[in-house]
Amino acid sequence: MAMVFFDVETTAADHHQRLLEFGAIVVCPRKLVEVDSYHTLIRPADLSAVSKRFTDVDVASAPTFEEVADSIFAILHGRVWAGHNIQRFDCHRIREAFAAIGRPPPEPLAVVDSLNVLAQDFGRRAGDLKMATLASYFGIGKQRHRSLDDARMNLEVLKHCATVLLLESSLPPGTLLGLGGAITRGRRRSNVQAPATLKLNQETISSNKASSAAAGVRKPSSCKRDSVGRMVAQRPKEATTTTAKPQCFHMILRHSRTILR
Repeated sequence: MAMVFFDVETTAADHHQRLLEFGAIVVCPRKLVEVDSYHTLIRPADLSAVSKRFTDVDVASAPTFEEVADSIFAILHGRVWAGHNIQRFDCHRIREAFAAIGRPPPEPLAVVDSLNVLAQDFGRRAGDLKMATLASYFGIGKQRHRSLDDARMNLEVLKHCATVLLLESSLPPGTLLGLGGAITRGRRRSNVQAPATLKLNQETISSNKASSAAAGVRKPSSCKRDSVGRMVAQRPKEATTTTAKPQCFHMILRHSRTILR
């Protein structure tokens, strides 16, 4: 299985958006390193719709989409697609481009949208979760809004986020790593310290056990101490259904673990 991080640039939003640029990197899923890449500018039918980020000279001399369709199909088809906001934008533009030339589009083995993954796992601690904001947060550099550069930046951002999440997994629950050090999410910790030594009333405990046995009460599955050191019975947790995180993001987390060893 191979992963492909890709990004597309298109004509201005006030026109029917056509591809102007396609860039992709093939990533080894075991080492999370780039092993291949492909990049091309694409000449649209209407050059007046070219974005200001591109010069008319660059795009005017570029091949049409039909001329590069085979190469784009070859690098995308049957692989895991990864990118930032690709489910809402890039995937649609790819399918539209192939439909326009009457060809079936490439199909992914799976899709990993880093915007959705980070919104769920990393939250908005870095701001609006745009690629430029995330790159600035981690000090990776400035986003150029060019396809190949953005695809490479996307992989680096995910590696940084996965490393932070891995480090947080060893901290107390609810603790986040902020720019100024560890911060705690949710309610503040209590300043009340548990006593150094705790004297438990054995008679009360024995009495409670006897009463429970006589009444047929089931033994609690676990206990914990409250803020003043008393033993409090905990009800068994009900089974909950959780949504599995994308397997490819788990690979990035495992890669971060090897870096930190």
